[in-house]
Amino acid sequence: MRILGASLALVLIDQVTKLYIKSTFALGESIPILGDFLRITFVENPGMAFGMRFAGRWFLTLFSFIASAVIVIFLYRLRTEPLRLRLPLALVLGGAIGNLIDRFLFGKVVDFIEVSVGSFHWPVFNVADIGVSVGMVVMVVLVIFDKDEHQEDTSVVKMSAPNPADSEERDIWKDQ
Repeated sequence: MRILGASLALVLIDQVTKLYIKSTFALGESIPILGDFLRITFVENPGMAFGMRFAGRWFLTLFSFIASAVIVIFLYRLRTEPLRLRLPLALVLGGAIGNLIDRFLFGKVVDFIEVSVGSFHWPVFNVADIGVSVGMVVMVVLVIFDKDEHQEDTSVVKMSAPNPADSEERDIWKDQ
């Protein structure tokens, strides 16, 4: 399944950037990239994406592993579907695996991308979080706006008799 290459690429980019941050920054160190709008800030996150805390380390690790396995199964089942349906899942998978590696090996995830607009500060995140977020947003957009060309219009009920001459139109409201 070639789509897994997208997941692998995301995992590699995520892990290389985290390794770079861990090897060149002190924990808590922050440098501006685009003023205060975009900063590289090294933090370690024992919770979920964007600093959310939920349950413990091993629960999150197990949940991430199970979610990744389920996504692989979905990708296999969707292997003949268009790329636009598979790529968002591949991004979510790559992000989940990227953070799963950190959680499994270190008990926490390296986050380093900090975005601020005025007094609003987004929680620090990483490349894996971007993959999960973009993949989820694209899936929601596809569910809402992308109608499958093979999908039948179920708003019209088709009724026909074996012989068209036997067909009759009836007002179902008058027959009651």
